[in-house]
Amino acid sequence: MSRFELLRELCEAHGISGREDAVRNIILREIEPLADSVQVTPLGNIIAFQKGKKRPKTSLMLDAHMDEVGLIITDFTEEGFLRFSTVGGIDRRILPGKTVWIEGKLSGVIGVKPIHLLERDEREKSVPLKDLFIDIGAETREEAEKLVAPGDAVIFDSVFDLSHGKIKSKALDDRAGCALLIELMRDGLAYDTTFVFSVQEEVGLNGAKTAGYAVHPQAAIAVECTTAADVAGVERGRDVCRVGEGPVVSFMDRRTLYDREYYQLAFEAAKAAGVKCQPKRAVAGGNDAGAISTSCGGVRMASVSLPCRYLHAPVGIISQDDYEEAKKLLAVLAERIAETDTI
Repeated sequence: MSRFELLRELCEAHGISGREDAVRNIILREIEPLADSVQVTPLGNIIAFQKGKKRPKTSLMLDAHMDEVGLIITDFTEEGFLRFSTVGGIDRRILPGKTVWIEGKLSGVIGVKPIHLLERDEREKSVPLKDLFIDIGAETREEAEKLVAPGDAVIFDSVFDLSHGKIKSKALDDRAGCALLIELMRDGLAYDTTFVFSVQEEVGLNGAKTAGYAVHPQAAIAVECTTAADVAGVERGRDVCRVGEGPVVSFMDRRTLYDREYYQLAFEAAKAAGVKCQPKRAVAGGNDAGAISTSCGGVRMASVSLPCRYLHAPVGIISQDDYEEAKKLLAVLAERIAETDTI
């Protein structure tokens, strides 16, 4: 197996929120030989416990979510086109002209009124979601209804490319996090640890909320991808984080105020591991930490993310080096948290 073959398989699996089955099956195949116990919860989370060589002073949970953003079929037009809604936060500007897969078996293209039929003022505006449709080639509503049903899941048709030291793919958010947790389980952490692969992060952190109550950890690390805006037209300082400059540690986002001691501990752990590390230079977004940190009596929270360009788009980009350094950082940070008293 090549270095990133597991990540490729995870990214290429179809798994919008609530439809994570294919992703869950891959993860279960990989971790069941490694874990001391594995539970699949009614909502669909995987909760895996792995013994280490030592018992921790602070019980620790590592979390990554299985679901990806996508679309869902809602209705049909009389001409056989498919109406749809988004699953998770997707910038509608990126949708026109994209190819998609419906339920993993039927291809289509997201269509829009041709540019030569647009009024002058329409050409300068992004297209409202209500004016977009998926074209599968059907000629009537009846023909389309034989192939597709409301509630069918739609994912982006994408690539998986390893050129230039980067990884380009759909669903890096958060299949990269899932792959990192699997690799940490393969290597084995020093202390007993619970690993959670959660569902429905993109539609409200639903899996993480239930996992926090099920596991009841004293501390947790959300392993994620986060927005890197180091692209043309964005000045340095407003780019949030940069691809290639190491894993990202958050001090605050729109859902979570992270534990200050753990935030500082993450940079100490990065230094000890000999890896680069960068702060997330914006209070924006959110992840499973928002639900985990407020579960039960409260959970001390840290977040380690991979900087990713074009998050929630058909193709995102992360750095292979960032991935490797995140793995090293997580191993050291998990050990530092586990060996420290909670209070």
